[in-house]
Amino acid sequence: MAQIRIARRVLTECIAAMAFPILLLSILVAPVSAPVVAETDRSRARWCGVETMPLKPSDHSWAQWVALRLRSRSMWRTDLPVFVTAVLLSALSLLVAFFGFIGAAALVFSPVFWFFGIAAQVGPFTPESVRETLLAMPAGIVLGAITTTVLTGTSFLRDLLLRTFSRSRDPDLLAKLEELRTSRASLTAAFEFERQRIERDLHDGAQQELVAVVMRLGMLEATATAAAADQERIVRLARQAQAHAERALERLRDTVRDIHPRELSDLGLIAAVRELAARSPLRVELTSTGDDAQLSSPTATAVYFTVSEALTNISKHAGVGSARIDLRCATTDVHVRVHDDGVGGARIDTGSGLAGLRERMRSVGGNIEILSPPGGGTLVVASAPSQPPW
Repeated sequence: MAQIRIARRVLTECIAAMAFPILLLSILVAPVSAPVVAETDRSRARWCGVETMPLKPSDHSWAQWVALRLRSRSMWRTDLPVFVTAVLLSALSLLVAFFGFIGAAALVFSPVFWFFGIAAQVGPFTPESVRETLLAMPAGIVLGAITTTVLTGTSFLRDLLLRTFSRSRDPDLLAKLEELRTSRASLTAAFEFERQRIERDLHDGAQQELVAVVMRLGMLEATATAAAADQERIVRLARQAQAHAERALERLRDTVRDIHPRELSDLGLIAAVRELAARSPLRVELTSTGDDAQLSSPTATAVYFTVSEALTNISKHAGVGSARIDLRCATTDVHVRVHDDGVGGARIDTGSGLAGLRERMRSVGGNIEILSPPGGGTLVVASAPSQPPW
């Protein structure tokens, strides 16, 4: 296995040596060529047995990915240094491979050249007899081994510089990737929790009311068939069926509103939060400033459901009948604070509604914080950019 990896390193250095003219020309378009060369070097390192992380997503074309990298600061910190390193080391590999392997071949085949009347000169050495050509053969083998060693060392130097620049690019890259994996898992759990909530609301709410409507209508039909004169019972059953149908309709409206409120799409975030405060069983003091016209739909939705979940938690767990909302919208970002003077002690637990909201806020480039000391009330603070970073 070690011999195979050495052979791969020597082969890749020879390929880099042959590609040196192309690399030299690519300097003219260095900002565009740097990500391509750097990603190619990462692929080379993986082929040689070094653990490197590809940066190009498999579902992106090279043109799309290069366009994204050109807008990233890490391209200048990583890809460009790797590109410069590739050019310089390819020039070194070209010199070593050209003079080393050609010189080694000339020495090894020196007797053959002498047979055809050619004295193969390698540096200052020129054979003047058959004996000297035969002595040149071991020297050629040694020169080939030295060339192979130097090219292998050059390959290891490439790996070292690649890892060095990768570490200096983004010191917290691995932490960000781990956070991304955790966020993706949390989002999956949050979506599953939300689906279960919708199913539960439909099953325990509208479905039960509709079942009652069907039963009352069946009883109404039986009563009307059996005793047409019993008008009072028929009227009572009809009113009960109507009441159940109205409650089912109201619960369906609440469920649909919880999925995505129409006020948010039609009137914007401030109006939707104002409507949310008006429907809340709490006495809500709302202060709103700024213009929400610049907010993207994902950001507005994330902030809206943060406020909704906070009010729901206050009404269920805080033990108070009032809350305060401070909503500030700006051109570049949005901030919201929901405060109550309740029992406190709220936490963002895995699988909870607040955990799902935290991941929703992170998905649009924002964040949510909970300050809830026991007995000191709860403050929910959320912020996000007007436009998601993606």
